[in-house]
Amino acid sequence: MISCLSLSSYSFCEKIALKKYRRCVKRGCIKRPQVVSGAKKDGFGLRVFVLSDLHTDYPENMAWVRSLSTKRHEKDVLLVAGDVAEMYDNFILTMSLLKERFEYVFFVPGNHDLWCRWETEDFDSLEKLNKLLDACKQLGVETNPAVIDGLGIIPLFSWYHESFDREDDIVGVRIPSLDMACKDFHACKWPGNLSNRDTSLALYFDLMNEKNQNTVKQIQSTCSQIITFSHFVPRQELCPEKRMLFYPKLPKIIGSDWLEDRIRSIHGVESSSLACHVFGHTHFCWDAVVDAIRYVQAPLAYPRERKRRMNGGETWLPFCIYLDGEFGAKVMPCYWSDYYAINPRTPSNTELAPWVARFYNLI
Repeated sequence: MISCLSLSSYSFCEKIALKKYRRCVKRGCIKRPQVVSGAKKDGFGLRVFVLSDLHTDYPENMAWVRSLSTKRHEKDVLLVAGDVAEMYDNFILTMSLLKERFEYVFFVPGNHDLWCRWETEDFDSLEKLNKLLDACKQLGVETNPAVIDGLGIIPLFSWYHESFDREDDIVGVRIPSLDMACKDFHACKWPGNLSNRDTSLALYFDLMNEKNQNTVKQIQSTCSQIITFSHFVPRQELCPEKRMLFYPKLPKIIGSDWLEDRIRSIHGVESSSLACHVFGHTHFCWDAVVDAIRYVQAPLAYPRERKRRMNGGETWLPFCIYLDGEFGAKVMPCYWSDYYAINPRTPSNTELAPWVARFYNLI
């Protein structure tokens, strides 16, 4: 279970900032700034950093956010690819801290952001989504497409659907059901016409992007370089094969075909080296080019996951994806995408990897 920060765990200054934010929201005195060009840093051009899955309900992760320099990124852009925090107050504090450190912050929601388990107010996940988007407006966090120094940045709303998974299932092993393993089925609350059990949520969230179509078309016509980003996964190849996973049913709750279609409609079917999509959700560091689009995931993830990960993440996150007119080089440790760069994907092989077989007591 996720450990949650209470207001008592905030510093005195952060308590004051949070109370001030709430007071300003009620009075309507916080205005949303307009995005303009000019994100420069003393001789360097525009820098864009990416980060996902902050999960700042964990005190260690909130401490990491607090530790980010208030000077180093003051002219930079940060793309936050979802799963900031389950608790609303932790979300507000996290995004406030990030906005203090980066000139521009963009955000798309993840599944944990829409959990309603511990909220004091009685609202469903769509109402919470609107509440988060309203808070972003008040804080000056962007959730709509924009152009900064000639670079197009397009946030994409998305949700997963089970039919996204089209690879062979693992059989002969008792694997927990989606209901048992995925807390979304219980922690999210949806209106009666929406459900995790079909494609309704994936379609609903995809249609949320339609309101920005005119802006997207303008970006396509004026920008030679575009970064799109989402929380969920657009292609199944961006996740390890089922036999490699401790939870082999994971691909059923990670991605959307409509998301990939929308990405291709923006970048073009054949695309180029000037196209990039950032995602999150699975907590696997990833950096790979698939069908001419670069796909990147740079998750902070859970503290226990960072302890197992090569080079953790505290020192190289957030990851710089764009610097002075060019996409950054691949420098972060990406075990699985590096593995698939030299090993073919064989999803028809359903024999569990040794570490997974041991987990299910098959060895």
